Amino acid sequence: MHRATATPASSPSGVRSLPPAAEKRAAGPAGGVARRACAPQARGRRACGVRVMAVSAPGSACGPLRLGVPGLWARGRRVPGLAGPGRNVAAASGLGASGTDAYCMELLRKRDYESYLCSLLLPAESRSSAFALRAFNVELAQVKDLVSEKTIGLMRMQFWKKTVDDIYCDNPPHQPVAIELWKAVKKHNLTKRWLMKIVDEREKNLDDKAYRNIQELESYAENTQSSLLYLTLEILGIKDLHADHAASHIGKAQGIVTCLRAMPYHGSRRRVFLPMDICMLHGVSQEDFLRKNRDKNVRDVIYDIASQAHLHLKHARSFHKSVPVKAFPAFLQTVALEDYLKKIQQVDFDIFHPSLQQKNTLLPLSLYIRSWRKRY
Repeated sequence: MHRATATPASSPSGVRSLPPAAEKRAAGPAGGVARRACAPQARGRRACGVRVMAVSAPGSACGPLRLGVPGLWARGRRVPGLAGPGRNVAAASGLGASGTDAYCMELLRKRDYESYLCSLLLPAESRSSAFALRAFNVELAQVKDLVSEKTIGLMRMQFWKKTVDDIYCDNPPHQPVAIELWKAVKKHNLTKRWLMKIVDEREKNLDDKAYRNIQELESYAENTQSSLLYLTLEILGIKDLHADHAASHIGKAQGIVTCLRAMPYHGSRRRVFLPMDICMLHGVSQEDFLRKNRDKNVRDVIYDIASQAHLHLKHARSFHKSVPVKAFPAFLQTVALEDYLKKIQQVDFDIFHPSLQQKNTLLPLSLYIRSWRKRY
């Protein structure tokens, strides 16, 4: 799709389709970030010069699980007791090993239900670590919405920076998420750099500023959502260049879709974070979104942004035959991403359409089927 030169084409039914091609903007020759291909300092590099984002949208994508699918309604599990300095931390906090584990699961279930479902489908030996990692992301993501002043938000981010440092010194603070994350780090030897990237990027995002362009949005996604996927691959014991490429693109798609999904919520708080360059291209102002304008030029903005997410998802799946099957569970988020992109296409990219705010009650089943088929 060439959004700068022509109006997006329509399908025979009158509803525009996401572009089947036009990969030039989404990736270069390599198609992603080679996280482990070079020396350690190469790990932070961006995919093909394209920067990324990853927001954490409020709300969940589906309701309570009652489908009889094995493992999808499991709650807290007992895990071995803490060893070393962490044992005293858990005791002092009044939470045993199973208590901190259950805390992370419940936090994730309430605040990031899609990630909760995906984590339940990971191998049993990896679930508690995945819950800890995603709970850590939730703690960081909700700082912006919970604080009234930026200074307070910076203080909370500083706490988490120190927490990560203390975790790698075997001295986690008296906080259940920190205790569980410490256990995950010890068990899987997780890379500290990715954890710090997530904190640093969330800290930068405390300013209520719109992204200047799609690349800035993608940069945020790469440093948050893609970093989470890199860590999830480490939890699964995967060290593979193709898996890293796929994780980079899926993280970017996740960040872009999350930005779109959160638009009605942010608009209710008089905030607009959509890329300004695309808005300017179609002559759309932030006030148009605040007033819930549904004109064609507003929908064209959404079409362009959604198309970029679609292309990243397509690139990620192009590595399907090269990615180890063991890595597929880490990429189950693609099911929810694909579902949203299909729904927004069906309503002709009307970002405020009520159907986009409805939960997909079949998502748990879709995730289980995709996991059983070993696809992403």
